[in-house]
Amino acid sequence: VFDLYSKAGMLKHLLIENYALIHKLDTEFGEGLTVITGETGAGKSIVLGALSMILGERADTGILNNKSKKCIIEGSFDLINTDVKPLFDTYDLDYEDISYFRREITPNGKSRAFINDTPVNLQAMRRIAERLIDIHSQHESLLVGTSSFQFDVIDSYAKHLDCIESYQALYRKFLQKHQELEEIRKAERAARADLDYNQFQFDELDKANPDPETFKQMEEEVSILRHAEEILFNLEKTCYLLRDAEPNVLDVIKEILSLIQPLERFGKDYGDLCRRLESVMIETKDIAEEASKIKDNIVHDPHHAAILESKLDQINNLLMKHHVTDVESLLKIRDDFHKKISASISLEEQINKLETEVEQIENNLQVMAADISHARNIAISGIQDEILDLLKNLGMPDARFQIVQETTDSLSINGKDKIVFLFNANVGGNMQEISRVASGGELSRVMLSIKSMISRKKLLPTIIFDEIDTGISGETSTKVSNILHQMSGKMQVVAITHLPQIASRGDTHLLVYKNVANGQTRTHMKPLDTEQRITELAKMLGGEKPTEKMVETAKELIFNKGN
Repeated sequence: VFDLYSKAGMLKHLLIENYALIHKLDTEFGEGLTVITGETGAGKSIVLGALSMILGERADTGILNNKSKKCIIEGSFDLINTDVKPLFDTYDLDYEDISYFRREITPNGKSRAFINDTPVNLQAMRRIAERLIDIHSQHESLLVGTSSFQFDVIDSYAKHLDCIESYQALYRKFLQKHQELEEIRKAERAARADLDYNQFQFDELDKANPDPETFKQMEEEVSILRHAEEILFNLEKTCYLLRDAEPNVLDVIKEILSLIQPLERFGKDYGDLCRRLESVMIETKDIAEEASKIKDNIVHDPHHAAILESKLDQINNLLMKHHVTDVESLLKIRDDFHKKISASISLEEQINKLETEVEQIENNLQVMAADISHARNIAISGIQDEILDLLKNLGMPDARFQIVQETTDSLSINGKDKIVFLFNANVGGNMQEISRVASGGELSRVMLSIKSMISRKKLLPTIIFDEIDTGISGETSTKVSNILHQMSGKMQVVAITHLPQIASRGDTHLLVYKNVANGQTRTHMKPLDTEQRITELAKMLGGEKPTEKMVETAKELIFNKGN
């Protein structure tokens, strides 16, 4: 099955400066299987942690070896035969067949990421890197029993991750819109509870129709009607005194004018007096006529006065009720109630619109979820067969592995499916959820089988196993080494291991070690030649002082490739 896939790109070079116990580490990586060995605590996990920085993981200043200098981690990747160029285009990055990923962490905590010297955010770096390397940590075997990992396995095998990504993006939008809908419904219920009150207050104000100018005119008219008798009496007496009395004001002015007019011949001052008296005569006549007209328009109408007073009382009561002193404020209050009523109506419209949108999204999700379920159903049979074949090759001929798929009525982030991995390592007995029945060694072998299968499906250039040998020994370790070596025929495999059977199969062997210089502990990594490899494997077999027999066994492992 490995021959179906062409070899893709790989990690070529790794430079680490000022990271944890590493002062400077500069390492080349080759094709095939690279094994990394070293004593516990030598710093293998430190190297892996540094590598994760250029794969988009977060960092802090705690990793700085020298707090006054920045940390630099740079890796070069051969991207030939990979499918990452579209992602470079997505993030507007210059694509190169040999591309450089770099992280810098400054003493003040600032982190910067670059791809081919172009600054990028961690999300972009992570999205591209996950197409290049899969790191399997020593604790990741526990994930095989988790629902999210099981879905990832099936979806990776089915090669519909783009469809899953689209579905999950739409599902998150569905949840967001559904939350918006619930919040608006809650607001609408609160608004509806106040609607009757707001409507009553608005109707009361709107019916009163308070208008500043009209209110002022009504106040004046009511005042006149209330004092109509007094006004009529005074106006009538005014008219009487100005023109009807004996003598009246007009007659007196006329008589005075007749006395002054003959004196005009004696000088200008007398002429001026005549002109002024003539003006007074005209003005007095006009006042008398105007007073007569006003008097004629005064109507003593108690009924009309009562109507106007009722309207004024209504507005004055509203002023007191709403604790304001002018009609302009009443108008503002009325408009505020109208806005609240309109808002309630607007909420209903928003609810109707959102309900339609949510329903449409849900319908689309139902269609997508059905397609995903169908694709998973087709993939499951192939996954089961491949996993069982790989488990047999790993020394578990009686193992049983089954994927149970159930379709639910409700949607979730994973569609409408429930997935369970069932397992039993032995003949007989019931199959149970893998997390409940598999031992640590069994989990490691199942995970190796899954990684082997999925890495080929994803066509990942590089896969790194951090102590995949946890919980295995003896003949099984030889079988694991065979699987890793077989995988390395079509991709770059890096294995951090404590087992000589695995270490012996490496095309490249890197040793991680520590030393103390100038009072400082440093982690280093170096490639081993054949003689150094023999010595290292002998130590792995027999301790710091291996016997000749251990050395011979190490030679046999290396030259016979673990067979």
